[in-house]
Formats: sequence, structure tokens, C-alpha cells
Amino acid sequence: MKLLNLLLKDITPKIEYYSRFSPSPMSIKQFLDFGRENACEKTAYMFLKKELAVRLANTMREVTLLPGNLLSQPSVQLVQSWYSQSFEELLECENRIMSHNILIQIRNRHNDVVPTMAQGVIEYKEKFGFDPFISSNVQYFLDRFYTSRISFRMLINQHTLLFGDGINPAPPKHIGGIDPNCNVVEVVRDAYETAKMLCEQYYTRAPELQIKEFNSKKPNKPIQVVYVPSHLFHMLFELFKNSMRATVELHENSLEGLPPVKALVTLGKEDLSIKISDQGGGVPLRKIDRLFNYMYSTAPTPRLNSSQTAAPLAGFGYGLPISRLYARYFQGDLNLYSMEGVGTHAVIYLKALSSESFERLPVFNKSAWRHYQLGPEADDWSNPSSDPCDASKQTATLV
Repeated sequence: MKLLNLLLKDITPKIEYYSRFSPSPMSIKQFLDFGRENACEKTAYMFLKKELAVRLANTMREVTLLPGNLLSQPSVQLVQSWYSQSFEELLECENRIMSHNILIQIRNRHNDVVPTMAQGVIEYKEKFGFDPFISSNVQYFLDRFYTSRISFRMLINQHTLLFGDGINPAPPKHIGGIDPNCNVVEVVRDAYETAKMLCEQYYTRAPELQIKEFNSKKPNKPIQVVYVPSHLFHMLFELFKNSMRATVELHENSLEGLPPVKALVTLGKEDLSIKISDQGGGVPLRKIDRLFNYMYSTAPTPRLNSSQTAAPLAGFGYGLPISRLYARYFQGDLNLYSMEGVGTHAVIYLKALSSESFERLPVFNKSAWRHYQLGPEADDWSNPSSDPCDASKQTATLV
């Protein structure tokens, strides 16, 4: 704690300086055009070292607005120390070229940010319980915090894949991490097969997949999009895991076999949409929002173990909210539509045009600051009470 405070005190002026700049969102098309035509490593480094510092500083300023009781949790302190260390390394490169190894080192340091921050939230809840106002602020913060992390990794991965040393090269025909001709159905199948393997390990069986695609721009042609396949895979894998688990558990005693999970891929003028449908029983309407809420997660609360080789992200119940952030990162979205007793439709929306797929980035400014300062407003809709109505309190005067 003292070491972290000393480190933060040392770099605070620079954090404040860089946080005065707003991040510069890039479109997928801009990433692509630079990688294809102007891939100058020196130019990329000049942009990268300032932009990474700006994005880190904006995030680090916002972290300080969290409640003190949350900031004091050991796991949150650990995350803060990672960010401080990375920011300090970026400062050391202000007046010189950043080495490839430093970028890799910074990226790898942040590998476990999501589960470690999740552990910090668990630590807080166990000590201080649930508070609606705190929950609202944590939800707002983590959506922005994890989006910033996605963007941070996108910049570093794009750079290291374009100018790397060949140890981990980009796939053929990819521009960095972007596939100019990403075959969406192929990614759907890959995500399904990976989730199916996991499902069969746990339940010994898994539902089959049925895929349809409808290309309104080029009828009867496979749907392709300029996108980051790893982001799309992440979203689809999470949705398939959820659908398979719900389907197997609902139909475990059925003699008729498992109903299939269905995928519909469509391409229009503006949107590319992917719908994953199951017959896993669905969830009540009142629980839909909770599935995306970090503080409401009903998943088991695993403990991080330094000896673990893989962080237990799934155990924190963060799969859906993080997947939605991936969808929204390039101006898309992820929505759930459930029919309780039947099943759920999950729809991923992506921009059809790479020129419209701009990064959606959090900015630390007065508007963000006000969000953390204002208390919850009184509800201006009637709220049913579980207590018997007191007739004397319900008397209304007509004017």
C-alpha cells in the first residue's frame, strides 16, 4: 500500500498531464489502411507511446473516483500497481523508441486484470455488503475500465503483429489482428466446436448446431466482414457456452435428445447480425439486466491462485458483460431476448462497414466525474410494496 502510494505520488503530475488529452479513436478501416499502405514502424511507435499513455492516464484518474473501501481491497491495489508500473515504463520511453519487448511486457502484465479486479469486487462485497449506489458506480466504472483494457490490447497487438519478430506472426492475409475477409460462419463454427468440446467434458454430450445465413448485399454468397476474428470468437464462444449449458441441464432427463442450438447470420446495408437461439428454458425478464451486472453475479466466487496457469474468468460470471463490451467496442452491441420456459435469443450486432467501426472509448472528463459524485435520485415511478397497504397512507386528494 505504502509502495503503491509512493509510486503514484511520483508519477501523478504526468498522469494529470496525459489525462487532459482525450483518446483518439481509430476505425477498423484506419487500422487496415495503415497496416496495408503506410506501415512505418517509427511512425507507429510515435503514435503508440503517446496514445497508450493517454488511455492509461484517463483510466488511472477514473480509478481514484471509486469508493475508498473498494480501492483499499488487496486485489484492486494489485491492479493499480500494474497500471502504475506500465505507465512508468511508458514515461521512460517518452524521448526514445520503445522496444518491442517493453510492449509485450506491458501487455502481458495486464493479462489477469479482469479476474483480479473481479476478485477485488468480491472482497469488497464480502466486507461491506451490497449498496445500490455503489453498485451503479462500479457498473459504470468497470464497463469503462474493461473497454479501455480492450482498446489498450488492441493497439499493442496490432503493433506487435505488424512489426513483430516473427515468433507469433499474424495469420496469412491478416493485417495485424484484423481479417479483411473474415468469414463469419467459419468463426461461428469454430466457436461452437470449442464450446461443444467443453460442454462434452462436463456433461458428456452437447446439442448440435444448425446454421443459416442470409446475405442481402450479395445473395447466395458467404458473409464476410472486415473485423477482428478473435473478438468475434470471444463473444460467440461465451454465447454458445451459455446456450449449451442451459439446453443440457433443462433436457437432461429427456428421452427425445437435445434440441439444437441455432445460429442465423445476416448481412444488411448497415448491420451484420448474428443470432444464437436455444431451447434452454430462458430466464425471467427481471433477471436479464442482472446477467450484465458485475455486482449481481450469482456465479460461484472462485479464488485467484498465483500457481494457476489460467485465470478462472468464467467463474466470476463476467462472460456476458465482457462480451457485450467487445461488441460495443467497434460500435456494435449484444442483446438478450428471453422467453421464460422456452429459451433465449442472443443477438450480436456489428457494423457492416469498417469505416463506421470506430473505437468506442471512455474519456475522463467533468461528465464522468459528476457520475461518481451524484447520489441516486428518488424513483419517479410507482414501486409496488410487499407490505400490506396502509389505507390511511393511500388516500388521494383530487384537486
